[in-house]
Amino acid sequence: MGRGPSIEGRKNATDAVKAKKFTKFIREITVAARAGGGDPNANPRLRLAIDKALTANMTKDTIERALKRGTGEGATEQVVEIRYEGYGPGGVAVMVDCMTDNATRTVADVRAAFSRNGGNMGTSGSVAFQFTKTGEIIFDIRDNAALEEKILEIALENGADDVLNDDGFVDVLTTPEAYLAVKGALEKAGLTPIDSDVLMRPATRAVLEGDAAVQMSKLIARLEELDDVQDVHHNADLPA
Repeated sequence: MGRGPSIEGRKNATDAVKAKKFTKFIREITVAARAGGGDPNANPRLRLAIDKALTANMTKDTIERALKRGTGEGATEQVVEIRYEGYGPGGVAVMVDCMTDNATRTVADVRAAFSRNGGNMGTSGSVAFQFTKTGEIIFDIRDNAALEEKILEIALENGADDVLNDDGFVDVLTTPEAYLAVKGALEKAGLTPIDSDVLMRPATRAVLEGDAAVQMSKLIARLEELDDVQDVHHNADLPA
């Protein structure tokens, strides 16, 4: 009878995923500080990047080192931001946000991921119009439906645009600018989201099933594995 991965093996795999996520946070903090200065109070993008890092339990020392790199106090690297757009299986709209010190390498990797998983690269602007930058704060209230009214009240009082209920999951939508204020007010009231982020929210969803869904999942996974990829946005509605 075969044995599954050892505890040590699983821990190493988990540590590798965590390290990759932290690398992305560090890169975002560094670039945000370089672009808008090292004061989070005067730099909304940096404030959001730090919030994400702290939520993922990154240490303040690590965040500080990333800040120093961004403001020129530490080792610097020439990192540029690039967004690639394209189509996945079934015509799904896909946007890939990257930070890289070698654009030639990055575009080749992204193009290969698309072509090997039933998709193709598009031109700049080909799918971006289908997305809106939006703050999302998601709560699971399946075991406590009464929380919906409290979430609704606090969210709208603090500047949320909308609050949606989808089968026991409440999704608070905000502008990027209001996101941290709304999230902070909800957390201060003792409401802990299961997920939250500022992301590119699609106007419509493309439902995929069968082979197309499997291939789209593989495309997303491959893109997210690439070292230079920060975020992958898409409008696929995939089976649970």
